[in-house]
Amino acid sequence: MIRINDNLCKGCNICIEFCPLNVFEFSDKMNRKGYYIPDVAREEDCNYCSICDLLCPEFAIILIKEKKKEKNVIKRK
Repeated sequence: MIRINDNLCKGCNICIEFCPLNVFEFSDKMNRKGYYIPDVAREEDCNYCSICDLLCPEFAIILIKEKKKEKNVIKRK
């Protein structure tokens, strides 16, 4: 899961520029301070490399890697 804290983001777009998988894109969404907040457009493409999180000067990006849910499978002997 990728979340951008709208209150912290200042619209520098570093996440857009440096994401190797182009997960983020420009948007028309504006926060209360008047900055345009990037959109998480392709979250399913994210490999959680954390480049966006590490480069964000405002610490506005939150990455939460979810565990894959396994289906209950009954194994027969």
